[in-house]
Amino acid sequence: MNRLTMMLIPVTMLTGLLSCGSDDNEETVKKENILNAAPFSGITDSIADSPDDPELLLRRATLLSQNNLHPLATDDYKKAWELTQDENIALIYASNLLLTDSVQKAEDLLKDCETKFPESTEFNRRLAELYTERGEYNKAMEEYDRILAKDSGNFEAWFDKGNLLLKMKDTVNAVMAMEASFSLLPANYSGIALANIYAAKKNPRVLEICDILLARDSASTQTDPHYMKGVYYSETKQYDKAISEFDKCIKLDWKLTDAYIEKGIILFERKKTEEAKKVFNLAITVSNTDPDAYYWLGRCFEAQGRTKEAIENYQRAVSLDDTFTEAKTAIKRLNGK
Repeated sequence: MNRLTMMLIPVTMLTGLLSCGSDDNEETVKKENILNAAPFSGITDSIADSPDDPELLLRRATLLSQNNLHPLATDDYKKAWELTQDENIALIYASNLLLTDSVQKAEDLLKDCETKFPESTEFNRRLAELYTERGEYNKAMEEYDRILAKDSGNFEAWFDKGNLLLKMKDTVNAVMAMEASFSLLPANYSGIALANIYAAKKNPRVLEICDILLARDSASTQTDPHYMKGVYYSETKQYDKAISEFDKCIKLDWKLTDAYIEKGIILFERKKTEEAKKVFNLAITVSNTDPDAYYWLGRCFEAQGRTKEAIENYQRAVSLDDTFTEAKTAIKRLNGK
């Protein structure tokens, strides 16, 4: 290596360091400009007078978050947490770290607080969500089990555990966990999740669950239980009962496209093609962006030998959903005639 090269190396390194320093200075100036401008300037002045006041720090951090300036809020949340060691502030700080993609810092904070606040289940829940998001299902399961060891009546933890078990392809234990959640609190979301599983297995338990939900619906506004009953009746070929449930859905909410489509499919499969076409056209009137409605209308035209109209509807379905394999196959089939 010649002397000129050796002399250039430290100069280059110095230039790089100065460049980094310049970038850091620019970021600092930018941050200070924001914090000293409206609507943050008043709180910033107060913090300058009382730099260790956690309430002021939390107020400014919250305001920054509300203005979608999450990275600028991080230092305030961090200092407020360090000053107070308050578990609620820790949870807010952890949320901020996740929003700013500081996932490892968030995990470390949550694990630390899990030990610091052993009676709380919220840190376990946040960790379980983080692990689930990363696909670390066994770690997530451990957190849900810790929650339930502390509070076996935590219906939300039972439900979340059930969803995790579904991701792990363990349907049997998923159903058990969701049934535990539903028995503790027969909420609509847990009941419908269970009903979906039972309907897919043609298990009549879906009817019991939906009837429980309907009995709790004093305002008679819920469409989901009727819809799931309709799906079950359709799957078990009790078509008249299925149509009755889908009609109830439509009466409660005329914009429920899925109910029209399910009803139309039953009519189509029972060779009532003209009636089915009317129902699919109603679905399109309600929502002209649903590819399934056009696909099934195409099926009706194809069944009637009206190839041109069938292709047009299949093409509309594909234009709305480029992954609609059945519609693409139908177009190729008809174009080949």
